[in-house]
Amino acid sequence: MRFFHENHQQISFDCACQNPHLCNETHVSSLSPFTVMTEQIKHYENKLACEMDSFDLAEALKNGEKVVVIDARRPHGYDQEHIAGAVNFPHRNMTEESTRHLDREVLYVTYCDGIGCNASTKGALKLARLGFRVKELIGGLAWWKLDGYATKRTAGVTEAPVQCAC
Repeated sequence: MRFFHENHQQISFDCACQNPHLCNETHVSSLSPFTVMTEQIKHYENKLACEMDSFDLAEALKNGEKVVVIDARRPHGYDQEHIAGAVNFPHRNMTEESTRHLDREVLYVTYCDGIGCNASTKGALKLARLGFRVKELIGGLAWWKLDGYATKRTAGVTEAPVQCAC
């Protein structure tokens, strides 16, 4: 299969998918090294513009940067365990009306359980569509804890059966 890159360079595909828009493989066999590098740079810049890791979030909080951490899961997930200082704002409740009171000058960092949950992605998308600056915490609560950072539990909450909080 062949299609043309935005700069009109022909790209051919050798994988079985035959669809560059649905395939996860990188098909750059006929691009120049400069074009490949340029595309890679754009990719990584876009990733960093949309994501933050645990260390960077902890540093931003420690340094007093204008960051608000949002747990985008349902309240029972937040109550069981959450990042210290985070606010619970489930992605399902994010609307133009429910975000009117939010400060548009801060950076919002959304998170959820981890890589098996997409509540943070849904929350980040909704906030971005509503005009807020937002990033998603890579790895969510799971990686935050793996990196040794503090979590809290809502007072009075006891262990509960495992249930999806996204």
